[in-house]
Amino acid sequence: MSKIDKQGKRGRATARKVRRAARIADAPATQVTVTFRHVEPSDALRLYAERKFAHVGKLIKRTCQAHLILTVDKYRQHGEVTVKSGRLSVSAQEETKDLYSVIDLLADKVGRQLKKHLEKFKAKKVRSPSTGEVLSAGEET
Repeated sequence: MSKIDKQGKRGRATARKVRRAARIADAPATQVTVTFRHVEPSDALRLYAERKFAHVGKLIKRTCQAHLILTVDKYRQHGEVTVKSGRLSVSAQEETKDLYSVIDLLADKVGRQLKKHLEKFKAKKVRSPSTGEVLSAGEET
């Protein structure tokens, strides 16, 4: 019998909780800054934005800064966000009739951009041999 089988169902559940808490504690932090232009700053909007952009650091697995600018011009609710981490910089803009939906759309757009960037980065790691390498390998055999 292995060690896991001896623990039982509750022991494994407790071990999962401990691992999950450690993983959450080790997650890189995201510093979110919210700027309000032509609108009264509200804690509800600021907390909502911080909650929506807190996961960005987990996506790129590094600490990062997200700067969100929310603007209101008559009936137009506009938002733009810039996420920076090292040399990586991602920005997005959205405009709707509600600031909460602007934040949702920006979080989705930035998440898609970061996911696409990470996929490109992974694809670059595995490269096929160059023509010179193939030809030199063919000459040696």
